[in-house]
Parts: sequence; structure tokens; C-alpha cells
Amino acid sequence: MIPFLNIKAQYASIQPQIEAAALGVLRSGRYVLGEEVAALEEEFAAYCGTRHAIAVNTGTSALHLALLAAGVKAGDEVITSPFTFVATAAAIRYIGARPVFVDIDPATFCIDPALIERAITPRTRAIVPVHLYGQMADMTPIMQIAERYGLAVIEDACQAHGARYESQRAGSIGVSGCFSFYPGKNLGACGEGGMVVTSNDDHAKQIRMLRDWGQDRRYHHVVEGYNYRMDAIQGAILRVKLRELEGWTEARRARARDYAQLLGGGPVAVPREAAGRRHVWHIFAVRTRDRDALQRFLDGEGVETGLHYPVPVHLQPSYADLGHVVGDFPAAEAAADSVLSLPIYPELSTREVEIISELVRQDAYVS
Repeated sequence: MIPFLNIKAQYASIQPQIEAAALGVLRSGRYVLGEEVAALEEEFAAYCGTRHAIAVNTGTSALHLALLAAGVKAGDEVITSPFTFVATAAAIRYIGARPVFVDIDPATFCIDPALIERAITPRTRAIVPVHLYGQMADMTPIMQIAERYGLAVIEDACQAHGARYESQRAGSIGVSGCFSFYPGKNLGACGEGGMVVTSNDDHAKQIRMLRDWGQDRRYHHVVEGYNYRMDAIQGAILRVKLRELEGWTEARRARARDYAQLLGGGPVAVPREAAGRRHVWHIFAVRTRDRDALQRFLDGEGVETGLHYPVPVHLQPSYADLGHVVGDFPAAEAAADSVLSLPIYPELSTREVEIISELVRQDAYVS
């Protein structure tokens, strides 16, 4: 079996460092926030090129607090992509705001900037571009639109650790950027974790208070806040993994190049890195009209795959009250019907990529 992810292999490659970091926290007696989380914040801010990083318990919490710090309130509208993990829209709804979806660019799976302006209304307060699969959205036109209408841009970078748009890293272009450290992410904790990065001093101060019950010092609650703090053990482990991230990213990029070479001209459409961007390949999603048959075929041959995502957010039952129907966002719906995520991770061998590619190039599954 070739697994879709191999977290055990990653753990084995850095086991002594991870266990030493975890043991250090256990022996310290400081299990929430503390020195390890503060050090991670400093190191991750430097990595992203921002003045601040604020660690939280999940990527969803990061989006929630970044929206609050940007002044989004109940009744406001926030523009985002329908082709994303549901957490993007959920964070908007936590506030009582309305997610307003804009279709994607089929070439990148990210929000299409050419369609954004027609979705703006007097109630629009922010744009949340999702850097899906590890590739950043087209940020220059998005920032120009936001400036023209006075909107905040909050980057959903939960799948894009280390991605770049021209020379700027994910999270550093908008007023804030939000990351997830879910275990399967390119930079994943041994549990849950998230981070907001920003160079806005006021937003950073507010987010720090909001994550810790709204207090600016112990038992002085300035605003109503949340229990969104990061565990110290996750901070310590993420510090170890952050030092490996660039090497892991280059390994992912090498595997993606292998796939592109081996699958080019075959029966599936291969994803591409857009000009001027550094794709970090959190997901390698090919497209085929025979997606379900291909997945069954690969499963039968011992290759585990994934679907990211089979149903766009606007067609999820939990968002039916928004009133959308099939056909509202055709590019997102077409992607949902055709994408299949192949295994890609630093420990995946070149030989395994060859085996998978040879299977995908067969047409036995084509209807």
C-alpha cells in the first residue's frame, strides 16, 4: 500500500528531536502558551516576513480572530471561494456575517479576481482568498480591488506554508494571514494548532487578547474573548518541524515535477505552478472525468488517494440557507466533480511516484 499521507515516516525522521522537545515541556510544568509558543511565534513571523505571529489552537480559530480584528461584524458580507474546506466559511458564520462566494479560476483552483467586483455590495467588509492546495491566489488584482473599495484582505493560508507570490510569502500580503497546523499539513503539529500573522500592530494586540479570554493581563478582561490558546507541547514540536520545512517543501516540489513529467500527455489533467508563484504542493490534484473510476482502480492497486473537495461549500446542506443551487459556481462545481488527490509528501520515493504514474496512465478505468 502507498498511503496518501505518511506521518509515521515523518515522525521517524525526526523522532529524537520531537521527543526531546515534548519531554522538555512535560518537565517544565508550563503546558499552555509559555516560552515555547512565544519562540515559535517569533520564528514563524520571521519565516513569513511579518512583524507578528499569534499562535492559536486551530486554523479555524485563526480565521475567526483575524476577521474580528478586521472589524467584521454580524450582518456584514465577506467574499471568499466556494471551493475550500468548510472552515473558511464557518469562521465567517461564527461572527454572524454572510459568506459571499465567488467562483474559482480553473487553472489554479483559487478565487478568480475578475469575478470579485460584481460580488461587492455596501455590506462587504473583507475578502478571504484561499491559497488552495499550496498555491497562492492572484494577490495583486485582489489587493487592488480591496484598496479601491476599502476592504480588508485576510489570507486563508492554511494549506500554503512557505508559498510565495513573487517575492512575498503567504500571509504577508493581506492585513493578516491564517495558518493551520493540523497534522497532515505541510507544517503539522502532533494535534491541533493554528497561527495568525500580521504586520498590523493593532490587529496583533487585539488577536492576542481575543485568543486568551479577552484579557490584556491576568483577570483583566478588556473584551469578550475565547479560549483559543495553543498548547506548549505543540509549540515546542512545531519549532522542531519549522526548521525542516524548507527541505520538506523542496522534496514536495521535486515529487510534483516528477508527476508532471510522468503524467504529461496522459489521460488526466496535471496541475501547474502559476507564473511568479512558488507552489508548495500540499495537495497534488489531477483532473479527470473518470475520477471515481480512477480512485477505485488505484485503491484496488494499493494506492490511497483523497478528494479535496467532493462538494463545494455552497452546495453543502449546512449552507442551504444561503439559497444557492447547482450551477451558481460552475468552475468550482466542475472541479469538485473531477479532482483526485494523489499521494505527495517528502518521504514519498521517486519509485513510488513512478508506480502511481504508471497506474494513472493506464486507461483500464476509463468509461
